[in-house]
Formats: sequence, structure tokens, C-alpha cells
Amino acid sequence: MSDFDLIIRGGTIADGTGGDLLEGDLAISGGRIAAIGEVSGKGAEEIDAKGRIVTPGFVDVHTHYDGQAIWSDVLDPSSAHGVTTAVMGNCGVGFAPCRAEDHDLLIRVMEGVEDIPGVVMADGLPWNWQSFPEYLDRVAAGKRDIDVAAYLPHSPLRVFAMGERGAAQEPATEDDLALMRQLAREAVEAGALGFATSRLSIHKTADGGSIPSFEADVRELTEICHGVAEGGGGTFQIVLDAFRRWDVEYRFVEEVTRATGLAGTFTLASGNDGDSGWREVLDLLDRSNAAGQHVNAQVMPRPIGLIAGLELTVHPFVLCPSWAKIADLPLDQKLSAMRDPDLREALLTENFTEGHPFNALGRNWEWMFPLNDPPDYAPPKSCSIADQARARGCSPQEVAYDRLLETGGKGFFMVALGNYEGATLQGAHQMLNHSHCVPALGDGGAHYGAICDASYSTYLLSEFVRGPNREGLSIPLAEAVHMLSAKAARAVGLADRGVLSVGAKADVNVIDLDRLQLHCPEIVHDLPAGGRRLTQRATGYDATIVSGAVIRRNGQLTGAKPGQLVRGARAT
Repeated sequence: MSDFDLIIRGGTIADGTGGDLLEGDLAISGGRIAAIGEVSGKGAEEIDAKGRIVTPGFVDVHTHYDGQAIWSDVLDPSSAHGVTTAVMGNCGVGFAPCRAEDHDLLIRVMEGVEDIPGVVMADGLPWNWQSFPEYLDRVAAGKRDIDVAAYLPHSPLRVFAMGERGAAQEPATEDDLALMRQLAREAVEAGALGFATSRLSIHKTADGGSIPSFEADVRELTEICHGVAEGGGGTFQIVLDAFRRWDVEYRFVEEVTRATGLAGTFTLASGNDGDSGWREVLDLLDRSNAAGQHVNAQVMPRPIGLIAGLELTVHPFVLCPSWAKIADLPLDQKLSAMRDPDLREALLTENFTEGHPFNALGRNWEWMFPLNDPPDYAPPKSCSIADQARARGCSPQEVAYDRLLETGGKGFFMVALGNYEGATLQGAHQMLNHSHCVPALGDGGAHYGAICDASYSTYLLSEFVRGPNREGLSIPLAEAVHMLSAKAARAVGLADRGVLSVGAKADVNVIDLDRLQLHCPEIVHDLPAGGRRLTQRATGYDATIVSGAVIRRNGQLTGAKPGQLVRGARAT
């Protein structure tokens, strides 16, 4: 007869609070932590954690699994990197509320903003909901490996309330505002974590237009958030426009949270070439929180990056007129065509045509770097395609072209879109260590052919904890675990997870920090309709546990599906 369901023996326990590390055991029964320290008795299963760290499950507060949580029972790649709770509905995009006649519109929004192929959504979603509460019920009915929570997204809400006027970014009338406020209240009462929106100018639909929420005024945001408050409260999430100074944009966070009493969370990053106002925002965060507001910024622990490659959404020649001649060919035929001198000359000399803003980033030569295995996400500036071209006395196009041919078309590039100021991680490190910033922006479930940042938790631990990195930057283990677990959870009102304590929910990682290693992103074709996506593996996760069930061992899925929908903010 066993005394406990599971005992993790002899690990170094970082309990998520940021306090002292503890050498000892951790016992689990009934999905809860039953004992910590020196545990006598026997477990039905036991894990030897000697030489390992034992942490709470990580909380990723910025994902887009709104579709994947419906068509898949595995939220990969997040769950491969120690994440046990994922918050979706960020950036104000999603699939509910939605009338049948608006399905195609929301598909175009998600296709453009989040790089999810339209056929994947058309084939993978049953659309057996209309209201947001009905969508939550559909999510709750499914089985999956990790827990999810969801924001009410602004773009579908606006279209649902206003029809074509909402899609066309027309100002909301008093009746529109009243309806959106009512729907927000009902969504929160049903379990929405809060309300999410976006002001980012490069968030475009597949047609190239602005998303419905773009440039909605403070009045509209405030009215909707009043509905959230009336429904029981929650978090206001917003993506500010990175192409305007962060400190200028911060007023949207400040005014809405002050007027409604909601917690606020938003995206923050440094620029690469110069000051974007992020340092001033840290001071503004201190001021807001000192005044009694609860506001935090979400920060990527490495450069915010786009991955480019011949088999991906973006690559350095995708908008060249001559590329259209071979764009639909299989990879081997593309490569054969690219070896033709005439096509090579054309592709090396042609200017880009008009296209989605993301595609144009495929020629950001100064901040484009080769991405190999193992991947280096903070390479020296001399490794950039522009610097290599200057060293070789040729054009950046030639450097990129030659790499694609030399790697058989499989070579990737990382385009550092931001958070790599002066080609260092010092800005990211400073933000991460700020009391009102949390690591985030994994974007799992979106950008399937362009971004694979859901591995940021593994990067933070391997780069800053096990390091120090090449710049001498480091973060203590206990603090890094706190950032990834309890601090992230509390930032969005989830107070029932993120800490290892007796009686707490048993979401746990057992990690071999010495062996922790990221592998290069890879392409898989496992989406509905055979769609492709980027994913990323890691070595060093001995076990990931959700509600007491081991969902992964040594990086491999066990088949356990204990994940639940988290309805609303949870108190301890």
C-alpha cells in the first residue's frame, strides 16, 4: 500500500517564491502537494531527483492556443519547456464571440496577425459555438496535457457587436459600447481571465488591412473593461504599438487600469538600434504600482525573433518578382532552379514588391543571423548577414543565397526584431530584473511558419542561470524560477499556482540544469489539413507534472491529459 501517489526524491527545490533553495523530497497525493522536506513513506511512483532542480510548473501568460486547444490535446511546444499553464486570447484575436457569417473574417484576422493558415482553421475548428461562454464550454470539454486560461479578445468582440462597422474600425456608438460592456461582463462571469486588445500597427489581416481593434480609443477600452470589473474583475492585456515610443503608448495602460481598477499587462521590449522609451516605462510602472494599480510588463528573455527559411512564411527572397515562378515547387526543385545563373542574378538584384509587413522583415540584414543547432539567440553582431557581407565584400543577398544553397534549403535565419539593443541582452536582463516585469511572449499556437519563442523558459534557465552568458549577465536560480512561475501567475491574477507548498496544486518540473539544452527549431506537419508549423525540443526536462500526473518524461509525452480550463482568476 502506497502512502503517496508520487514522491520526487532528493532534489534541489526552488519553490517559486524566490526564497532559499531546499534540498529534500516532495510528495504528491490527489493532485496536490502533500509533503515537502524529508518525506518518509512510499510513493506509488518515485522519481530520483538527485542532482536535479525541482520547480513549480511554469506559467506562460502570452500564448495563442485558442485554435490548437480545440483541435489538439497537446499544447506543444510550450509543454515541452516546462509550461503547465498557458494563457490564450492575447493581442485581442481569437475565435469567439462569432456568428456563422463572420467565420471567414476571423480566419483572415488570425491568418494575417498570427500566421495560422486559413485552411488549418477552416478544417480544424468545428465552430460549434457563438458566444464566448459557449467557446469556453467547448474548451473545457476537451482533454489536453496542460491547463489553459483565456481572455475575451477584442477583435471578434467588436465584429460581433458592430458587424462590418467593427471590422472597418469605425468608432463605436453608445449602443455598441453598452453591448460590448454587457458581453464582457458575461464572458468574465463564465470564466474569461479578462480582456485583451492590440494597437500594434503591423498586426494586419490576411488581406493587408488593419485588425478591428486597431486604434480603438480609450473610451471603448474603458467601457469594455468596466464590463470585466462588473463580471468579477480580471486583467486588461494590451499590445502597444512598438513603432511609437513605449512611454507615449503607456497612457492606454495607465488610463484604463486607473479608471476600472483592473490589473494591466502589456508587451515591452527594447529596440535594437536606439532608445524606444522602454527605460522610461520602467519608471512609469513604478509610479503606477506605487499609486495602487497592479500593472506589469511582459518581456522576452532573448531577442524577439522571426525565423526565416525557404520552407517558412518569410525568407530573404519571398517578395522578389522572380520568386513567384518557383514559389510553389517542392524544395528540391526550388534548389535546382536557384542554381540557375539567370534566376540567381534576378533574385540577387530585384527589389521586394509590396506584401505583408512581416515578409519585408526577411531582409533586415543588420539584424539577421544564421540559426544553427544548438541555436545561438544572442550572437555577436559580426555574425549578422550585413556584417558577413561587408567582410566578404559582397551583398547581403549573396550571403543569404549561398547559405540557403549550402544547407540544402534547410538553413534558418533568426531576424532579431527587437530586444537586442546594441547586440546585447543587457536591456532584456534589466527589464527581467524589474519588480513589475515578467518573462513572457512565447506566442505558442501562433506564427506557425515564422516564430518559435515558446522555449523562452528553457533559454532563461540555460542562458542566465546556468551561465553567466557571454556578457556576464546572470539571474539566481530561485529568482528565475520565481519569475517563470509565481510572479507570472500573479501578474494575471492566477493565485492558485506557481508555488510549491503543502496543499498547492501539484504542477511540477524536475530539471537537469547541467544538461539543459535547446535544439534548433524544426518543421513538422501535424496541423489540420496537413499544415506545417515550427516546434522546438529541449534536453534536460526529466519530468513535467500537471495536477499530479506526469505528462512528459525525458522530453517524451506519456499520454496523460490532466489539463483543465481555468475559469477566471483564482484566489489562494
